Amino acid sequence: MRESINISLPSKPEYVSIARLTASFVANQMGFDIESIEDIKLAVGEACNNAILHSGTDNTYNLEFVKELDNLIIEVVDFGNGFNIEKYRKPDAEELQENGLGLFIIKSLMDEVQIESNEGTGTKIKMSKIVE
Repeated sequence: MRESINISLPSKPEYVSIARLTASFVANQMGFDIESIEDIKLAVGEACNNAILHSGTDNTYNLEFVKELDNLIIEVVDFGNGFNIEKYRKPDAEELQENGLGLFIIKSLMDEVQIESNEGTGTKIKMSKIVE
């Protein structure tokens, strides 16, 4: 059975906790263990922080949590400037920069991550994790 929860949040840091709590609740209901729940919360927080950073504080961003059998699918969509995904490079551990770690963290914690972004139209991060 497929169930989904949709949330629209202001692009302000103080609302990220709502997204993280929702992720925690959904993941717990699906039977994820504590470590996986913490990974999911961190990935959602990073995706939300990216949405806030790149969409400006006068906007909103959307989250969708989809429970599909043993797979949790989470989409975070902002309506900011977007970026050229082909220019994104995995961070170099010896030359860490201020930007770019969020996507690296998300990809490290989730089973599958897809990013759609075009300059001027915003960004969608779709991530999923399977209950083990």
